[in-house]
Amino acid sequence: RRATIYATARGVFELQLNGRRIGDDFFAPEWTDYDQRIQYRTYDVTKLLRRGSHALVATLGDGWWSGYVGWQETRGRYGSLENSLCLQLEVELSNGQRLIVGTDAAWQGNTGPILSSDLQMGERYDARREGAARQPWLPAREVASPAARLVAQPSQPVQITETVRPVSMREQQPGVFIFDLGQNITGFVRLALAGVPAGTRVTLRHGERLNPDGSLYTENLRRAKATDVYVARGAEQESWQPHFTFHGFQFVELTGLPHVTLETVTGCVVHSATPPTGQFECSNPEVNRLWLNGVWSQRDNFLTVPTDCPQRDERLGWMGDAQVFSRTATYNCDVAAFFTKWMVDVEDAQTPEGIFPDVAPRLREDIRFVGLDGLGGAAGWADAGVIIPWTIWRMYGDRRIVERHWRAMVGWLEYLERTNPRGIRENELANNYGDWLCIPTDTSFRTHSPMKTLLATAYWADDAHKLSRMATAVGRDGEARRFQTMFERVREAFQREYVREDGRLTVETQTAYLLALAFDLLPADSRKAAAEHLVENIRALDWHLSTGFIGISHLNPTLTLAGHTDVAYRLLLQDTFPSWLYPVKHGATTIWERWNGWTHQDGFFNPQMNSFNHYSLGSIGEWLFRHVAGIELDPDVAGFDRFVLRPFVDGALTHARARFRTIHGEILSEWRVRGRKFSWKVRIPANTSARVFIPNAGDRPVETDGIPIIGQEDRCTIVDAPSGSYTFAGTWRA
Repeated sequence: RRATIYATARGVFELQLNGRRIGDDFFAPEWTDYDQRIQYRTYDVTKLLRRGSHALVATLGDGWWSGYVGWQETRGRYGSLENSLCLQLEVELSNGQRLIVGTDAAWQGNTGPILSSDLQMGERYDARREGAARQPWLPAREVASPAARLVAQPSQPVQITETVRPVSMREQQPGVFIFDLGQNITGFVRLALAGVPAGTRVTLRHGERLNPDGSLYTENLRRAKATDVYVARGAEQESWQPHFTFHGFQFVELTGLPHVTLETVTGCVVHSATPPTGQFECSNPEVNRLWLNGVWSQRDNFLTVPTDCPQRDERLGWMGDAQVFSRTATYNCDVAAFFTKWMVDVEDAQTPEGIFPDVAPRLREDIRFVGLDGLGGAAGWADAGVIIPWTIWRMYGDRRIVERHWRAMVGWLEYLERTNPRGIRENELANNYGDWLCIPTDTSFRTHSPMKTLLATAYWADDAHKLSRMATAVGRDGEARRFQTMFERVREAFQREYVREDGRLTVETQTAYLLALAFDLLPADSRKAAAEHLVENIRALDWHLSTGFIGISHLNPTLTLAGHTDVAYRLLLQDTFPSWLYPVKHGATTIWERWNGWTHQDGFFNPQMNSFNHYSLGSIGEWLFRHVAGIELDPDVAGFDRFVLRPFVDGALTHARARFRTIHGEILSEWRVRGRKFSWKVRIPANTSARVFIPNAGDRPVETDGIPIIGQEDRCTIVDAPSGSYTFAGTWRA
């Protein structure tokens, strides 16, 4: 009547029952801090069972448990090179009898066609060892159970979500073929062979870019070899794809075959299968490609944890990257379950003192890399322990994530308060990356500077403000007052330390002004002057940005809300270096790690840190949805029960259209400008409402589709609209 398999492993596994693969997920049970908890997967196998005997087979790989992880030079970061499986098959028969089959000493094992497999290095597979070649089987050996908890996986599994066919293929030199997928992806190649002699060795190397001579560029992979090898079994038709590895690549170098076709190679896109929720398009094709690049980098890096990059020897869950992109991520895909799982990794990595990590799952303390001892507490990175729950609560209305991690968030803020009595976050900073990869680039990890201390203090204040708001949401009124008081005290210290009477900051960078404005750290009478100083800075750079990872997500939203929408659009459409559109102009299909990853003048940047698939700088997507399309949260209501529709229109674009699927249904915002006339179609989901700001800068009457006008504000006519579809019209400039 029913058959269910529960399975987990130290390592990664695939299951087969009677020769058929169980499930369509990869890298189960996925990555957690294996010292703390290990996930298990559940599979319904009712349809795979029949009367008679059965063969249940598990294939084990290294994965994160015993393979290379991060930048470490040796395998086995969790203290073991031995993989092990725990499986239980539960069968309920029609007569009510219940059968349970579990892993024990009666199982048998052996090596198979996978000769080696590593997430970073690649997989070697000898198809001649399939089937009968796996015999004889040897007794399996029982090992001690882990001390870590076994928990059900709460997030979507890693799956193949799309396949990509090459757009071109050429023979770089005799026997060396280069395939171009036309898109930088995370995943692997599905190989198709016909009539290849047994023993033929096919080698696949993967890279994101090509060298000037057309050869594969792999220097930025560092120690990751990203190389798969398939040895043919000699069948008339053969198809193969790796089992326990993934790569970040657009280009594939194939050797070992005398002739190939475009059908020889297919790219398989692999990531956590978070459902798409947003779609954006506008009148500028390069902006459309920019938004799509952000979506691709999100898909490519949201693989069990939000990684920094999918190609080199790193692929870690950097928290600063995740928090600056989290709001953009929620517009692109449903990431509620994904971040719910990852926040458990974050709290697992918190120290007894309350310090949140910089990466989650945490690197073990015996790992050392260029002075990064312990990897914890960095400003803008550790603060993700507060920012991610805040974002999930605000976007999805989910208070459970706030309750679940309340003690962890309080512990973090109490640590900051305990170690920084002056109200300036200047002490106990093991690492401080500052505005990472800003211009000019600062890649020092520990060097303290006025800018880094300002940034750290700003984030402390914002953490306190967010925690106060979350406390109110979950009925902790006393804690709300406590953390509001903390926010005000840190804000006062910030003003004493960094704000001059004329509204200038003692630290003159774009990000300094952005944080001061975005986090409400300035006296009310200084905000306008500070925004003008920010614009002065941008103008002095010939209308170019200079922010790094931290400032970039605040740049255009802050400019827009401060009354400088024209400057925000000017930055959006800037296509000379440094800018968002410079990579697009030069063929980027994902977001680059650094503004100067490649420039026409200097070529590739130093390969020691130069990823071409790194979502952080793609946080402009948040602004495209929030302020160009105008789909914005209500300041007092979470989860889009009630929300705001307010596009900020500029002549740089003649139309924009966005769809966003909330937990209540899909919101549509589609506007168009013809001359001075602004027309706008919106859709508000059932059981929700929206406060709608219709641009109306001229003297023509605004068209409200029969909805009563309730007010005017900043050249907008305001209406409160219930659920339904509407068409509005106004004028966008006088």
